[in-house]
Amino acid sequence: MEKKWDVVIIGGGLAGLIAANYLSRSGLSILILEKGKKVGGRAKTDRIHQQYFNLGPHALYKKGKAISILKELNVQLHGKSPHLAGDLIKDNLNYSAPFTASGILTTNLLNWKEKMEWVGVLVRLMTINTEKLAHLSLEQWVQHTTSSKNVQSLLHSLGRLSTYCHAPEQASAKVIVSHMKASLSGVLYLDNGWQTFIDRLHNHAVISGVQVQTHKSVNHIDPIEHNQFKLVLSNDEQIECKYVLSTTGPHELNHMLGEKSPFCQIDSFTKLTSVKGATLDVALTRLPNPKKLFAMGITEPIYFSVHSNYARLSDDGKSFVMHVFKYHHPDANIDINRVKNELEDFLEIIQPGWKSYKITSRYLPQIIVNQRLPQIGEEQMLKCIKKVIPGLYIAGDWACTDSILSEGAVSSGKQAAKDILEKERGYSLAD
Repeated sequence: MEKKWDVVIIGGGLAGLIAANYLSRSGLSILILEKGKKVGGRAKTDRIHQQYFNLGPHALYKKGKAISILKELNVQLHGKSPHLAGDLIKDNLNYSAPFTASGILTTNLLNWKEKMEWVGVLVRLMTINTEKLAHLSLEQWVQHTTSSKNVQSLLHSLGRLSTYCHAPEQASAKVIVSHMKASLSGVLYLDNGWQTFIDRLHNHAVISGVQVQTHKSVNHIDPIEHNQFKLVLSNDEQIECKYVLSTTGPHELNHMLGEKSPFCQIDSFTKLTSVKGATLDVALTRLPNPKKLFAMGITEPIYFSVHSNYARLSDDGKSFVMHVFKYHHPDANIDINRVKNELEDFLEIIQPGWKSYKITSRYLPQIIVNQRLPQIGEEQMLKCIKKVIPGLYIAGDWACTDSILSEGAVSSGKQAAKDILEKERGYSLAD
């Protein structure tokens, strides 16, 4: 039996590292178990042929919770914000994206009546109380907001852009609209990718006494007497601890708890589904069309953006790193070869002849963007599962009632640390 720990954190991704940084201030003994070869999870950045590729397009909301918490942990962020100007593509025709004042004035996508309505929708969107949308799906909210098909399409596109979710008939309006509001205040692309702040969080934690073990996969979580836990790893190693913080996905957590998992009895928990997409990450020596830096499909759920125009994403800073992304519907059957062709064809429309300037590219057909598609009425379920097993805490992009993506991961990581500290010694972590 290994050393007994105060807290074992399962998963060295964003949520786990945030929690570890807060917990490390308390003097508790903390161990992070990461099944991969390095920490970071889906926030890691891969360096390929001197190019820095996040796992698809990544951005932080400039006025979001994640940036606020990272700054609270003294993590410095370096990068710039992209412009909202760009193109929308509908039926192979290009239109100016009406996400800026000039875009609204010049776009041919909307007639004058629709332009005035769209301006009004954007104004209401920035001031809406999302708590009042708790009983609506995104599609219901869109239908209630406007009868214009073009304006509805714009809201669907903005929802995809802000959350990667492409299931408006299923997704919670409360969660999606709150992220749409945040995205309209701007986002940040980071120099050298997200690995920069992952490394800072990891280094801060290690310096503060947190131990990190990679290539360690947990097979089973066994609650034992006196509010203790025994973790059985894939190599049959056993670890005891007082508190467990799981930052894995919900189904992986259920598997680790085994057949007697109390979460098996919660219908809404077992039906949680993830948000997925396909990404084509590309680096070029030059842009065939240097004025085209952003585009989205209106009829097709596809996105394109040149992130290196705002962040340094190569060793020499001279190449152009971009992402072409398709948002998957959770019920869709995915033909990975067809999707790859769609992404390459979309890039060809925006940057014709791009293959002649290719340094490297990477195609990932089904990446998990978020472990939970947020749906109506899940708040009570999430609150319930946090109380079922004393001493077991959860965090991650799926574990926050009102946020997803990095917002949910960072917020839930801090909240889990706060809950553990308050339980352990009445220590209160500032909000």
